[in-house]
Amino acid sequence: MCDVFWAEVGKHAKREEMPPVIFTTKFYLVSVLRDDMFVVATVTNEVSPLLIIEFLHRVVNVFIEYFGSVDEMSIKENFSTCYQLLEEMMDNGYPLTTEPNALRAMIHPPTAMGKLQSTLTGKSTTVAGDLAEGMISSMPWRKAGVKYAQNEIYIDIIEEVDAILDRNGTTISSEVTGVVQANSRLSGIPDLTLTFVDPNVIDDCSFHPCVRYNRFERDKVVSFVPPDGNFELMRYRVNAKTNVSAPIQVTPAVQMSDSHNAGHGRIQIGIAQKQSSSLVVPNRQAAHVGSHW
Repeated sequence: MCDVFWAEVGKHAKREEMPPVIFTTKFYLVSVLRDDMFVVATVTNEVSPLLIIEFLHRVVNVFIEYFGSVDEMSIKENFSTCYQLLEEMMDNGYPLTTEPNALRAMIHPPTAMGKLQSTLTGKSTTVAGDLAEGMISSMPWRKAGVKYAQNEIYIDIIEEVDAILDRNGTTISSEVTGVVQANSRLSGIPDLTLTFVDPNVIDDCSFHPCVRYNRFERDKVVSFVPPDGNFELMRYRVNAKTNVSAPIQVTPAVQMSDSHNAGHGRIQIGIAQKQSSSLVVPNRQAAHVGSHW
């Protein structure tokens, strides 16, 4: 498998040009490239490639949550933990437990004290002795008996704007993608709802398993029982028909030199921030603030 994969990698000048799916007469190789490292899965039957790709990304995300980073050194230092995580995340070739909260309850993240104790006793301290409580409930992403003195939840909305502006600063085309990150510190089994001022603006949503998808389809309301700690609630894309204003104004100025220094010139780019409470604005110019540099 490795020889076939690296032979295919050698055919491309850049690793980013590597196709995600490689076909051979005996198996398929599905891979993702994360942090200059390939994660490869061997598939013997025809399945949805997106399922395998999503699973591989989930594996990398879990490793990052456990080890802080994913590279050759971190995998070598925590090889036993990686092996235990993969055993829980995949059972007989099928995805099983991929929720970080449930995995942490079964396999404890490695610590310096735990590694020292394992070296002295020869026994693993990462695997819990009992089955995680969430594994036998209808909400495997949340453990039972969570208690906090101050009940609070933090929501962060991270949006990426890709826009093309003309020389006058008018938006020709734009695309906005967003991620809703949450940090839950709530006791018991909280049942939350997240509503939008204009739900028609968002499109192509993907949700955490805790979200009740049928309710969102019916009422455009995100109803969920959150996991404990940090998690990604949803991803979305702003509707292409929505009038989106770029958050910054870019003004170029090109000056060519005189005839004594032909072929040379100066380009000055001015960047100013637009003062607006939302990217979605009516058809009017927003106020400009900031300085040129």
